Amino acid sequence: MSPVLAGRYQIERELGKGGFGLTYLARDLHLPGYPLCVVKQLKPQFKSPKKLKTAQRLFETEAKALQKLGKYPQIPQLLAYFTEEGEFYLVQEYIQGHELSQEIHQGQPWSEEQVIQLLKDILTPLKFLHDRQVIHRDIKPNNLMRRKPDQTLVLIDFGAVKQHLSELTQWGEKNQRTVRIGTPGYMPSEQAVGQPKFCSDIYAVGMISIEALTGKPALSLPADPETLEIIWQPFATHASPRLREVLQNMVRYHFNSRYVSAQEALEEVNRLQTLTVPTPALDIVPLKPAQLKSLESTLLSLPQPYQGSLSKFSFEVVTVNAWGKIIQQENREAQYFQEDLGEGIVLDMVVIPGGEFLMGSPEREGSDDEKPQHLVTVPPFYMGKFLITQAQWRRVASFPQVNISLESNPSYFKGENLPVEQVSWYDCEEFCARLSQYTGNTYRLPSEAEWEYACRAGTTTPFHFGETLTTDLANYDGNYIDDPEGKNRAKTTPVGSFPPNGFGLYDMHGNLWEWCADHWHDRYDRAPTDGSIWLDSDEWTRRVIRGGSWFLTYSIFRRSADRNHRNAGDRYCTFGLRVVHPIVPD
Repeated sequence: MSPVLAGRYQIERELGKGGFGLTYLARDLHLPGYPLCVVKQLKPQFKSPKKLKTAQRLFETEAKALQKLGKYPQIPQLLAYFTEEGEFYLVQEYIQGHELSQEIHQGQPWSEEQVIQLLKDILTPLKFLHDRQVIHRDIKPNNLMRRKPDQTLVLIDFGAVKQHLSELTQWGEKNQRTVRIGTPGYMPSEQAVGQPKFCSDIYAVGMISIEALTGKPALSLPADPETLEIIWQPFATHASPRLREVLQNMVRYHFNSRYVSAQEALEEVNRLQTLTVPTPALDIVPLKPAQLKSLESTLLSLPQPYQGSLSKFSFEVVTVNAWGKIIQQENREAQYFQEDLGEGIVLDMVVIPGGEFLMGSPEREGSDDEKPQHLVTVPPFYMGKFLITQAQWRRVASFPQVNISLESNPSYFKGENLPVEQVSWYDCEEFCARLSQYTGNTYRLPSEAEWEYACRAGTTTPFHFGETLTTDLANYDGNYIDDPEGKNRAKTTPVGSFPPNGFGLYDMHGNLWEWCADHWHDRYDRAPTDGSIWLDSDEWTRRVIRGGSWFLTYSIFRRSADRNHRNAGDRYCTFGLRVVHPIVPD
């Protein structure tokens, strides 16, 4: 006959074993029908009476804490706990189903939609735990069960009790070892040295999601030898930048750079889902002839830069409808000046007239971080006609250092007329400082308001081209929700390869994300209304990037109003810059 524990739980069979004991499937003989339950036997690796007494006290404290969680649909209920013959037992609700590890297979990456749902399924019960000050400590695919009746994911096998029993195992040893509760591949650095935090659980959830998204086992992913960050994004080219950003923030090497709790991570995931909703069609509002004439008059009457003279250039502006068909073509002129950088390299700076515009997106477009839409008055300024090229970067990098060193050729894609990439916000600040020192004129990154004002160029549609974007108009992967796919070039293109906007600026949509001077803010509730740079006292705040890039993502993330952010030190082959020269001194 099968053994009966505590005179109540009859063992049916062994479910598994590990370093801390055994797990059994059992029946509760005290309840009608003898329902199934799970009995976890935790076996301390010591016999000292003093240690056993302390172990029992800690075990009961942790068990009571777990029992206080009560009944929650995605966490097995703790039914009982007891000690017998110096061993500790937990009795939990039995979850019929299979482990998540049976759904994640090497070489079979999940879709973005599947991963977003997975994140929600795990973060929801984890938020319940974190709200009650409980750290799981051992989240991994084997500890997530897909319940058979309703296909809900259930979070099992807490590591808290194991943590304390392990501490007691090492207690009093001559060479006390560091406690490590967790599983390699899903356990972050601070947990590996026995200092788990709420964000340690976030790391584990992020690694599970990355494993599903890439189809690569967590332990097989390499780490950057300098930053120790996991290198996984090259294996997730089918995912949007927003999803990749959320996952990257979950698995940062240093815990201070991660989301602090499941609630914060879940909020970002929920916001991510709102961004996948197709943007409804908006009415195109082309500028009237009188407005165009006024705009051109303003352009021609603006003050000149501190030195040099203005020239004119002509260009064609196109407008498309919701299907990407060109419905309007106009010839325009703008003024600009050339900054001579030496060695035959020049920088074209276009006059941007001052004016007012509605910054952000209307209620039926975009996400919450683009709200509320608000009126901004922008003074006139000059802006780079193109993204900074590799030739321009190399030349300015040769100028005397102001604050930090610059790599002269940092780009992944090589070409004199290709935009420079793999540059951080700090690199761009140094570039502007050297450029200003060399020319005697002030150069800087644009404020976020200046960037959106310049991108829109008087338009109110999602893109300065109109309702949508096509790969004949910009360099991106060719997706805009339900529109037909275009050409995916999978690399940067030479600056000026596509039509400009109404101010004569090129590549404002796609090619590369463009760093702005501003610190990141989640909403515009207290944003400046004068076009100025919006800063925080916290220097470690993330910086704004705008415009989207060549890399795989929906063009909804390249709209005029779309916003994104990155750590100031990040360098990717999707980040570049465009400079401004203020007419009114900052």
